Amino acid sequence: MAAPAYPVLMRDGRDPFTAPGKPPLLPADPRRVEADGLVSDYNVPIRLADGVTIFADLHRPGGQATDLPTLLSWSPYGKHGRSNQVFRPHSGVEPEWLSPLTPFEGPDPVAWGAIGYAVLVVDPRGAWLSGGDFHHNGPQEAADCADVIGWIADQPWSNGKVGMTGVSYLAAIQYLVAPLRPPALAAINPWEGFSDWYREFAMHGGIAETGFLPRASDNIAFTLNRAEDTAGSVAAHPLIDGYWQSKAFDLEGIEVPAYVVASWSDHGLHSRGTIAAFERMRSAEKWLEVHGQKKWAHYYRPESQARRAAFFDHFLKVPPAAMPAWPRVRMEIRDRAGIADERTAAAWPPPETEYRTFHLAPGALAEAAGPPATVRYDARDGRAVFDHVFTEETIVAGHAALHLWAEAEGADDMDLFVALEKLDAAGTRIGQTFYAFFENGPVALGWLRASHRALAPGSTAERPLHPHDREEPLPAGRPVPLAIEIWPSATRFAAGETLRLIVQGHDVEEEGLPNLPFARHEHTRNAGTHILHLGGGHDARLLLPILPPG
Repeated sequence: MAAPAYPVLMRDGRDPFTAPGKPPLLPADPRRVEADGLVSDYNVPIRLADGVTIFADLHRPGGQATDLPTLLSWSPYGKHGRSNQVFRPHSGVEPEWLSPLTPFEGPDPVAWGAIGYAVLVVDPRGAWLSGGDFHHNGPQEAADCADVIGWIADQPWSNGKVGMTGVSYLAAIQYLVAPLRPPALAAINPWEGFSDWYREFAMHGGIAETGFLPRASDNIAFTLNRAEDTAGSVAAHPLIDGYWQSKAFDLEGIEVPAYVVASWSDHGLHSRGTIAAFERMRSAEKWLEVHGQKKWAHYYRPESQARRAAFFDHFLKVPPAAMPAWPRVRMEIRDRAGIADERTAAAWPPPETEYRTFHLAPGALAEAAGPPATVRYDARDGRAVFDHVFTEETIVAGHAALHLWAEAEGADDMDLFVALEKLDAAGTRIGQTFYAFFENGPVALGWLRASHRALAPGSTAERPLHPHDREEPLPAGRPVPLAIEIWPSATRFAAGETLRLIVQGHDVEEEGLPNLPFARHEHTRNAGTHILHLGGGHDARLLLPILPPG
């Protein structure tokens, strides 16, 4: 394997035998257990191309010894960990939906074994007791995953077809290995995984994420050897450079059949990148589903399992099962947390989308630009609020964008946090499902550090894109134009209900539940006063994607 495209920071691993919150880790001795209709072989050694040996658990249906389609579960969280041991009541996951063998965020071997599948759960290179050093994505992990896919195809129990499914890390590895096109990889099912390390995982709008990222970095450090220091590398590379390019996914290189699932609820982690992966992959057979539910609950719901089975039965079984006549895009149009309608579309973005412009005026979002005005707020704890009351039912669905003229009084930079919210006819905020646990979230979020305001090639008014490769301090005493991407969402507003736009200098969603993952941005550059210039020659405006009703 060639050296990484860019040097990464490494650190000594954490003792895998003392990992908090995990069941006891047994030595890597092979053993076989027959139970729950499965033959389970634990600590199966797999030799990678460079001679490093990693370990996997193999679960096969007890009554079928050959011609098995296989699902590969690949993550650094420990094959000995179990989903039913980590999901808390707030996740919405019902205990009867998964067996005790289910890996965290991965496929349930008991459910898949019952319909004729093998499931291989892998501890990648350097994870837990597997040999070598742990590499967090990048070319080494892609090559290792391709090696394992080839190993599966060569086994006497395999039918030569491999699929991949799973949430988050288990989705992102699919983006990484699919462009290598290992012959046995027959279909993928990425279920919510970021596809842009910088913009979605680490540096929202150029602002460092300080809640989930350090936690994630620690969770991948359990090894007998060394592990990549992801948090340290992010801190050392605040701008996009060779380090970030070494983590890029070749999404255009994906041609394998794909069933892609995203959510409107995972702003700050997975929503943007999962939809982008679907847009950019070149698979002739690909389908997108976007929901507004809690991500883990949605993955493990029986109806979701049934859709996955229909997909893989077609692409992995010999002979293939008939493929259902799925629409290219299925999406939920949310009303509030737990209440939504489904809509289909021929493509993403839906071809019928029309953008509507709302001009910012003090306290309002107006259909027409107003006279010159300014709105001022304290950079650290103030906010600006702009409301629009819809006079007819309106569906906002897709990528929104905010264009501002902004000035920092008392600073040469500013960090802006943007939210769209929904209010009922009485002016009460309506909460949406947010992250994997919450029901009180916003409609959508966006972020930008003003010194990162330069636009990248391919940027459009509706979907601003920033290169994040340089910083330009703000000039004193005059406003500059800022284009802020707002992550995609889909929400219905009835007549009399309000869309609220919030602009402020700190996280709009600040309070999560103790010990649960939650995006935060604690190190801002804000000081003094933010001044938003509106109207006249500084036409601040919000661009909203609108779908026709029905």
